[in-house]
Amino acid sequence: MEKLARRIITYYKFFLIIWILLACGLAFYAIDLPSKLKGDGFEMEGEYKEVQEELSQSFNFPENTLFVVFERQTQQSETDFKKNIDAVLKDIDSISTTSSIVSPLETKGQYKKDIAYALLNFDRNDEEMKNAVRKVREVTDSYKGTSLTGQAVISEDMNEASQHDLKVAEMIGLPVALIVLLFAFGSLVAAVVPIVVGALTVVLALGILTLLEDYMDLSVFLLNVTPMIGLALSIDFALLFINRYKEEADQMPIKEAVIHTMGTAGKSILFSALCVFIGLAAMLVIDIDIFQTVAIGGMVVVAVAVISSLTLLPSILLLLGERLYKGKVFKNTNDSSHKWRSFAEAVMKRPIIITVIATLILLAGILPIKDIVLSIPDEQSLPATYDSRAAFTEINDAFHLKKESTVYMIAERKGSWDSQEGLKDLKKLIDHVESESIVKSVDSLFSISKLEDSKLLYQFLQSPEGKEKLEPAVKQFIKGDQLLLPVTLDAESQSKEAKQWVKKWSLKHTDFHLKVGGEAKFNQEIFEEITNKVGYGIALVLISTYLILMFAFRSAIIPLKAIIMNILGLTSTFGILVWIFQEGHFGLQPMDIALIIPVFVFSIVFGLSMDYEVFLISRIHEEYLRTGDNDEATVSGLASTSKIITSAALIMIVLTGAFAFTGVVPVKQIGIGIALAIFVDATIIRLLLVPSLMKLLGDWNWWLPFSKHNPKSLKKKA
Repeated sequence: MEKLARRIITYYKFFLIIWILLACGLAFYAIDLPSKLKGDGFEMEGEYKEVQEELSQSFNFPENTLFVVFERQTQQSETDFKKNIDAVLKDIDSISTTSSIVSPLETKGQYKKDIAYALLNFDRNDEEMKNAVRKVREVTDSYKGTSLTGQAVISEDMNEASQHDLKVAEMIGLPVALIVLLFAFGSLVAAVVPIVVGALTVVLALGILTLLEDYMDLSVFLLNVTPMIGLALSIDFALLFINRYKEEADQMPIKEAVIHTMGTAGKSILFSALCVFIGLAAMLVIDIDIFQTVAIGGMVVVAVAVISSLTLLPSILLLLGERLYKGKVFKNTNDSSHKWRSFAEAVMKRPIIITVIATLILLAGILPIKDIVLSIPDEQSLPATYDSRAAFTEINDAFHLKKESTVYMIAERKGSWDSQEGLKDLKKLIDHVESESIVKSVDSLFSISKLEDSKLLYQFLQSPEGKEKLEPAVKQFIKGDQLLLPVTLDAESQSKEAKQWVKKWSLKHTDFHLKVGGEAKFNQEIFEEITNKVGYGIALVLISTYLILMFAFRSAIIPLKAIIMNILGLTSTFGILVWIFQEGHFGLQPMDIALIIPVFVFSIVFGLSMDYEVFLISRIHEEYLRTGDNDEATVSGLASTSKIITSAALIMIVLTGAFAFTGVVPVKQIGIGIALAIFVDATIIRLLLVPSLMKLLGDWNWWLPFSKHNPKSLKKKA
């Protein structure tokens, strides 16, 4: 670190020019990022995707489908209502964007007295749907009581809502963060520097991610998560770096102060950033696009944050010199260190009682987690003001679209399915499927012809009348040696029963090569991929963090303590999230926890909380090496860092908690989850458990097997 510090001192103007050029160049790309975002990111390789491709290529299923929802207006006659539907669909047809339109006036089950919906089918991929959605929306917006919904529309609205949410969070978070920095430093210039570093960090990271768009699909959640992590982390790093720099600058020349700060706070930043980086990298083991893109987005912004903290920030400090302290808003004193020292001493006088009380508080927070319900985000993730959410909710309530689920089975056999033997096999397969109570119906040649016997059906197909009557159905269900079997389940696609049924049939051994698709299969694969892989991710984080902290502090005990406390704090956070969101407290409508939240919050917060652990224990370790007294080192470390760590935690809480005032539900849950976890870490863990356990373990805190640096007291005991 000393070599880097001396290079920065020599070439700090060059570093500043490079950063300015990079910021200006990548800003153009960063602005373009929202247009590059593609859907919610819940995509993965698997059987569901294979079936979807087969349905599109072999069975002429549309690549995308939208819903046009019609609501009958007050005093509008039923005749006028039907005329309005017909006029809207004719206008949509005239713009030549759809491959087919399924009208409620011609299809049973899509029309009720006061509400109806049409299906618009498209042979366009997700990228091409953006233009189609815009054109169709221009038509539907011109008619009263008509609205557009569907996955492509919801994705577009989610993107728009995410951009709005980011602006709202920045408008709330940044001014409050500036106030916290003013209290921490007392100087306007010193308070602005971390904001500048944070803003440049985010701009560069977003620009880099835009350039990566050619190689990967980017989820809309990236637009919120990346700035959230980038701003909070880079401002925290800057706060901690500047605080240590000011301490050193009071005792030595500015250039020497920078060198000493790089060797202490700079090294801590490097270790803490590595912990955050590994926490995010752990998400890469889950092979789902949203986890892959958010992990890469987070890793990029963490890398940029640590580089900006160790190059841009010291360059700015060297450029400002004594001007860093200009713009005094109020007198900044160090009296608070005496209060923190008194607090630490008070806690360490009653370590057992404090440890028990703190643990009980955390366990109380954990209790609601037993009732956690995880679900994949859907249209309910959008703010209630969006028409696409309201429209889908209305047709779901009126037509019960989600109470049942359709599973698409594709069976392949040697030889044709419409032969006598093929029909016999088909009947056998249908009987097997229909024998299960969850199955409501199976669409096939048998259900359309209303014939139950395979021989009779074969004979009917051979007759001119039967061939003419069933030819459309044959084309619909049979393509060469492939058979399509739509199965309607009497269960919601997110239900445990539906997911278990599709998994069982995917694994079932039959006389045919059988593949299963549909929304239930999609949900089953997503849930299973996460549950099967999340353990590996957690293990990677825990083992890597342990080794990093053991290397940093030359201790086997402190990393173990930190990991256990982190797990307790995070689990308690998840319990509180269940209490807030699922039970609908603080005026919120009860809602499930988004499936991504536990993984996101764990991966992000585990590293972030280690950030404070590294800064605190680094200072305690410095004091311990100097004095050899564990208790005095703990008190001194807490007294000298508590104010700045509390300020850093408060900034993190403000910047992430600001997303509580946003509309996209998963983003709101991520923001509140991170803010809660940091609050728990900065109060119960950092102020109560850390000093209590440091006191209880004494010199054992610094024990490391086979180390020459073990405490003398331990050597004597040995």
